[in-house]
Amino acid sequence: NMEKKPVLYSGIQPTGILTIGNFIGAINNWLKIQEDYFSIYSIVDLHAITVRQDPIEYRSRALSFYAQYIACGLDPEKSILYFQSHVHQHAELTWILNCYSYLGELRRMTQYKEKSKKNADNLNVGLLDYPVLMAADILLYQASVVPVGIDQKQHLELARDIADRFNNIYGQTFTIPEVYLGKQGNKIFSLQDPFAKMSKSDPNPDAAVSIIESPDSIARKFKRAVTDSESVVEYREDKPGISNLLVILSSMTDKSIDTLVNEYHDAGYKKFKEDVAEAVIEKLRPVREDYERLMKDKAYLLNIAGQGASRAAALAERTLAKVKKKIGLIERPSLN
Repeated sequence: NMEKKPVLYSGIQPTGILTIGNFIGAINNWLKIQEDYFSIYSIVDLHAITVRQDPIEYRSRALSFYAQYIACGLDPEKSILYFQSHVHQHAELTWILNCYSYLGELRRMTQYKEKSKKNADNLNVGLLDYPVLMAADILLYQASVVPVGIDQKQHLELARDIADRFNNIYGQTFTIPEVYLGKQGNKIFSLQDPFAKMSKSDPNPDAAVSIIESPDSIARKFKRAVTDSESVVEYREDKPGISNLLVILSSMTDKSIDTLVNEYHDAGYKKFKEDVAEAVIEKLRPVREDYERLMKDKAYLLNIAGQGASRAAALAERTLAKVKKKIGLIERPSLN
């Protein structure tokens, strides 16, 4: 029955921390649609090496992200959860698609322009080629929907252009992916700068809350959250800090913002912040407990990752074989 459902593909780089922003804005949402799509979630560990990573730390962080995904409730039975680097078809299709991607269009990518300014001392080909790898990630699985943030939207457009270009030359080969619009979770802002999105790699440790953080640390960060000089709890544009806390509390308790405003209007910021922290701690308790259990059983995690990679590779190989045939590569003879 998997074959009948539309494919949803999502990749995340194992850098920084998985925040409550990722949880509310994306993961929580995926849990609700787990039944409607054939979902493929990848830890895209090849994407993040455009920046030098410390190998030991990188390896443990990638495994930690994988465990956090499962702890959040993404089900490796219903979905495919795997490491990008375990499926060699990603790299192979990237090379082929490189030959159907133009230097001009890659140089025009906003993210490349920004990153080349920042990475003058390590301006590697990977930074330029990153969107082609992303196109391969998506097109390998014939994904019809890809949930992407605004920063990746331009890359998804490029993936569509490359797929179109290839299809026009060789006939229908790739599904043209759409941005997943569905019901997006709310955007969560930094606790220290309520005008900036909560980022998984914010240098200020008080700005973001991780989904596996200790209760004490969560409580401390909410206590320090930037608010304003009034004392009423209201959802208003000129109260970005309080409004952000209301959105977080609403997401964690499933109560509407109006209900919460009535409840906390005159309760004072101290009590309000304490209750937001408490709601976050309670909602994440099972996630943190599950995560700690999983991390104690590395063999189990690697076993699931291996199964995920095998399932992903079988689908990927189907597309790659078709592509190779269409462009005129000789089929590899199977040796009995």
